[in-house]
Amino acid sequence: MNSHFNNIATAKSIFEDYLENNGHRKTPERFAILDAIYATEGHFDIETLYISMKNNNYRVSRATLYNTIELLLDSKLVVKHQFGKNLAQFEKTLASKQHDHFIDIRNGRVTEFQDSRLLEIIEDACAKNNFRLSHHSLYLYGEMDEPK
Repeated sequence: MNSHFNNIATAKSIFEDYLENNGHRKTPERFAILDAIYATEGHFDIETLYISMKNNNYRVSRATLYNTIELLLDSKLVVKHQFGKNLAQFEKTLASKQHDHFIDIRNGRVTEFQDSRLLEIIEDACAKNNFRLSHHSLYLYGEMDEPK
């Protein structure tokens, strides 16, 4: 079994426990939304997810989608980003490598990057201040030069 299916199985198990422990119903629609999100690479917005699910013959209302996203945020299976526009972007969190973001202020394009030196600096600062880090977000805004 490959890691993609392991991640989905783990996410389903976490979500099932979360729903049960918080008195929410375990509906097929909620798990279909979870499947669709964990099949998505990178960032997504709710409208794009809704259209994608509709095009793949899922019968999910926008209200169910918005409500389920809130549950997935609460269960820490999804994280919300606001990259300077009025449009919220989301991404799955399980088995997602820690990364940061360049946001191009001209066109809104988001580019993910990783630099282990940043994590070392952050971890060092946390240790010096007796701070237990769970995760971090770093957004750098500017203009990306076009490749020559």
